[in-house]
Amino acid sequence: MDTKPVFHGSDIEKICEYYNLKKEDIVNFGANVNPLGLSSHVKKEIADNLDLLSSYPDRDYTALRNVIAGYCGIPADYVLPGSGSSELIALLIEVRAPKHTLVLGPTYSEYSRELSFSGSTQEYYHLNAADDFSLDVDDLCRVLDNGCDFLILCNPNNPTSSAILNGDMEKILSFCREKDIFVMVDETYAEFAPDICDVTAIPYTKTYPNLMVLRGVSKFFAAPGMRLGYGITGNRAFLAKMKEKQIPWSLNSIGAFAGEIMFRDQEYISRTRNLILSERDRMYREIKKLPAFKPYFPYANFLLLRILKPDITSFDIFELCIKNNLMIRDCSSFQCLDGEFIRFCIMMPEDNSRLLEVLKTV
Repeated sequence: MDTKPVFHGSDIEKICEYYNLKKEDIVNFGANVNPLGLSSHVKKEIADNLDLLSSYPDRDYTALRNVIAGYCGIPADYVLPGSGSSELIALLIEVRAPKHTLVLGPTYSEYSRELSFSGSTQEYYHLNAADDFSLDVDDLCRVLDNGCDFLILCNPNNPTSSAILNGDMEKILSFCREKDIFVMVDETYAEFAPDICDVTAIPYTKTYPNLMVLRGVSKFFAAPGMRLGYGITGNRAFLAKMKEKQIPWSLNSIGAFAGEIMFRDQEYISRTRNLILSERDRMYREIKKLPAFKPYFPYANFLLLRILKPDITSFDIFELCIKNNLMIRDCSSFQCLDGEFIRFCIMMPEDNSRLLEVLKTV
């Protein structure tokens, strides 16, 4: 029996090898990275300051924390920079040492991987396609009340592109505070939301000590190789424990310096939001017209589509696209996602149009 290969969003090298394609010919709709690429202003500043590599970064990352504080509207002592959000996920789980974790799924697999090292049990609370992946907060709280001490939310969520809006988020945080449940909110995609203020939990860090929000620069700022992430919590004692466990200088000098430039680059931030919001709306409208797919309303920079034709699989659509040098994500490897689904991120308008024409042939 033939076994279909399983690829993830960053597996472009494996895909090119398997299909005998050239990496430079592929439009990568699978990695969820801003198609504008790294800001030209950031590139110039990095090039002009390469001598920073000859010095250790400030151990406390004072300048970077101040810039992030201004960007997010919180005190600087709420901020913990790190080597990507992946480091901070691992560090948070290590310090919190949960016994029973509830994860909102389907979602990013790194949470499960890090929890597997912690000794915590893992349970998934399934978002359902029949409900358009919207969350029943009362039911979630009912499940949490069954012995959970740690909750992981990705908001907006990957791969569903759904979001928990502020009113529901505060209900969850309030319930969890009463039950001594710590909440980790991964906001990797929050800056792509139609209205960031409707989605972000960062303002709640001022009133909920059981909350930590994680963000990074990989997706919105198109800098996955920089490995810059940051955590935000008003629980200074918990943040101090994380810092004690963190490897000194885990973020390099160039990464720290670049972060100071990125978060103040208003021209790039505006260009990104204008591009993603307009193209996302266009693609959502156009795909709603196609009988082969059901798109779900997107809050992130990607769309999740359900395949409605009974004899067509997500792998079939993946192969159709890759043979046109368009790499989308076959979502069959995501836990808690029942059915045939694909995901693609928003790229430049001409590339989005190419993908749309291929999908119209299904």
